[in-house]
Amino acid sequence: MLNGSLEQDKLFSTGDKALVRINFLDGQILNVSMIDHYRTPWELLLAALFILLLVVFAGWTGLRAVLSFILSVLMIWKVLVPLYLKGWNPIWVGLGITLVLTVLIVSLVYGFDRRCAAAVSGSFLGILVTCVMGVVFTNLFQIHGAVMSYSESLLYAGYQHLNLTQIFMASIFIGASGAVMDLSVDITSAVYEVVQKQPALSRKEAIRSGLNVGRAAMGTMTTTLLLAYSGGYVALLMVFMAQGTPLTNVLNYKYVAAELLHTVIGSFGLVTVAPFTALCAGIFLTSYDSFSLKQ
Repeated sequence: MLNGSLEQDKLFSTGDKALVRINFLDGQILNVSMIDHYRTPWELLLAALFILLLVVFAGWTGLRAVLSFILSVLMIWKVLVPLYLKGWNPIWVGLGITLVLTVLIVSLVYGFDRRCAAAVSGSFLGILVTCVMGVVFTNLFQIHGAVMSYSESLLYAGYQHLNLTQIFMASIFIGASGAVMDLSVDITSAVYEVVQKQPALSRKEAIRSGLNVGRAAMGTMTTTLLLAYSGGYVALLMVFMAQGTPLTNVLNYKYVAAELLHTVIGSFGLVTVAPFTALCAGIFLTSYDSFSLKQ
């Protein structure tokens, strides 16, 4: 069945492997539906190469990275998505899942010590800022959640109770949480190393060191978000340029506004996580009267 759409049509050639659905009754085939090309072996090969590369270059740290990756996939597929489909509040569910993943992933890096407490605290404060700003500016921009690809298909599939706009709001801070966590761990590790080399370092000096590291990393991290989000919309930008669409029209187009929200609000989270993490790391890592610092 061809729809005349290169995006949706599935074209097969002799020798291709396809995934098919066979309907039969009493041993007689009623019809065969071509679902799509059978890509599972290549997907498994790609995953195996990724795991091998991590283990070869990073050893046990690479194994922990693989574990954190698997945990993230399972949390999203087995917890986040089912709860969304059941109609749970997407923002609260998203915050809860993000917090749990942050604790799990950072603890795999540090273990449960003061560095973990500092990185998790800084990350989650930055994510909270992203969450609040995402909610506020989604309403101000008047963006409906149907702007997400395939979201309307959920409504037609019997899930009319879903609040697509809140799901879109949650996607903003969930999408930025990885970069926020990354920057938080970088700052925490830097402050930890400084404190290890200078045990007599004051809390104020430790916080200042964290802020200096955060300022250096912020520029590239915000660009990372820009490239990550805009990469998927290159074709749309090319259409605008090819048609000579005025810049005012482009900026007010809902898909562009939605991507601006993702990029800029996510960048706000990165900007705020730096001082939050520097403050938390300065407090946790220079307070030797509580917790035990792992060597």
